[in-house]
Amino acid sequence: MWQKEYKKWLNYEDLDTNLREALLDKNENELEDMFYQSLSFGTGGMRGILGPGTNRLNIYTIRRANAGLAEYLKKHYSKEDLKRGVVIAHDNRHLSKEFARESAKVLGNQGIKSYIFTDLRPTPELSFAVRHLNAISGIVVTASHNPPNYNGYKIYDEYGCQYTPQYANEIIEYVNQVNDLFAIKYTPLETLLEDRMVEYIDTSIDDAYIEILKTIQIHPEINKPLKIVFTPLHGTSAMMGTRLLEETGYDYYPVKEQMIPDPNFSTVKSPNPEDKAAFDFAMNLGKEIKADLLIATDPDADRLGVAVKYKDDFKLLNGNQTGALLLYYLLTERKKLQSLPDKGVVFNTIVTSSLGAEIAKSFNMDVISTLTGFKFIGEQARLLEDEDREFIFGYEESYGYVVKDFVRDKDSLQALLLISEAANFYQETEHKTLYDKLMDIYQEYGYYLEGLKSIVLEGKAGQEQISRIMEYYRENPLDELQGQEVSFYEDFQLSKKVINNKERPIDLEKSNVIKYTLDDGSWFVLRPSGTEPKLKLYAGVVTDSMKESEEKLIKLLESLVELTKKVK
Repeated sequence: MWQKEYKKWLNYEDLDTNLREALLDKNENELEDMFYQSLSFGTGGMRGILGPGTNRLNIYTIRRANAGLAEYLKKHYSKEDLKRGVVIAHDNRHLSKEFARESAKVLGNQGIKSYIFTDLRPTPELSFAVRHLNAISGIVVTASHNPPNYNGYKIYDEYGCQYTPQYANEIIEYVNQVNDLFAIKYTPLETLLEDRMVEYIDTSIDDAYIEILKTIQIHPEINKPLKIVFTPLHGTSAMMGTRLLEETGYDYYPVKEQMIPDPNFSTVKSPNPEDKAAFDFAMNLGKEIKADLLIATDPDADRLGVAVKYKDDFKLLNGNQTGALLLYYLLTERKKLQSLPDKGVVFNTIVTSSLGAEIAKSFNMDVISTLTGFKFIGEQARLLEDEDREFIFGYEESYGYVVKDFVRDKDSLQALLLISEAANFYQETEHKTLYDKLMDIYQEYGYYLEGLKSIVLEGKAGQEQISRIMEYYRENPLDELQGQEVSFYEDFQLSKKVINNKERPIDLEKSNVIKYTLDDGSWFVLRPSGTEPKLKLYAGVVTDSMKESEEKLIKLLESLVELTKKVK
């Protein structure tokens, strides 16, 4: 079957020259992997390896995605509304700029206008720009922190939020109806520019985004003595991140080697601020200049990692810890200024630490937990527009945060500004580092610790094993683990919560996730990854001491790994 599709590509006279050369350079196993299926377009868009073939990301598969999006937009918007356009941004990866322009060429052919950023921009700025320009949709070409040979394609609704499943599934249907990649119609960019069906976005959007970012400050007047090392890890926040720190008066030092938008990410093994190794250059510079704080953003600038000076080294904070610090700072300082609303809402996900929820509740804030994926937080933020409640903060454990919902996605620029302010504030007012303050929070609320184990199961056999594991624990729910009884469990695929053998409905999108909560407050989650061949095992514990929590977490994660081995 795959051979037929391969020959079709090889015999296509107008095939892109570089793709043709790449085809001729592959062995049979590689060719089979390129053509045995179409690159899947999921609820989060597409992400895949660059190269020729239906199972790779290239100009033809990008056109296919845009053909599907165009059909969806034409169905749901009038011809007049289509003129409101689609905003298109891209990151620093190989072919990102080309894919952004290919998107505009397909949309323009279908009568849909595009606004294109002239150069790379952060993903959160794309979310902001959609609403700022009153557009009907948005596209960002990025593969986040994947390896250099990957790229991706994410789409946003008119509210600046990634399409949630009920809408994304309809788009997927349209994408899947496109059978002939070489028959997709597009219009040359020059023609679209002449007809004003494509407009390039000037720096006025940057200015507007920077100015609204500044509004998240609580104490802009504080002294700023701390030295901050900043790295965009070769990505899109290089310009906007440094500009933001400069204009708000922080003493920052960029990692020069990583300010370059290098698509090969030459200075890191993985451009992921969740990985300690991604901070190597920042740590070297930090030690050289005696810095107090290290901050890294991922290539598309939606995630942020932090390391705090600790004795003669730097201690990395995880996403849950950074989120708790940001939330605590927001709530305590807004309360002092009497700017907290009576009805405020804090958002997290079902795999986020319970610490943030406890902090929020202690300030009489409502807490809403969504499925994993920031699009669900963005969706809930939009729903608040019709209520008398105020968005306060949203975050997830995977280093994503948003303070104000002028962005309906993770925003590392918001987090960059607020964590810098919090660090300086606590240093000036309490002579404490962020790590010291985190210990204070633990002492007040409990020592909440979380961990993640990923079981890699590759290929078809791996996917089948992941399915068997999920099916087994769906049909045979646990009663206890490590001597602790199950308080309740939640099956998000079956939309049910079970307490004392009594079922209650869960009012969330269906998702292949199972979560258990134990009597001692510990919890764990089984969730197949949506982008990698992995079964993810999340766990969280709380005790009265750091040592006890660390030991308890290790044992819980070990038990979860053993559970997966029992399923054959």
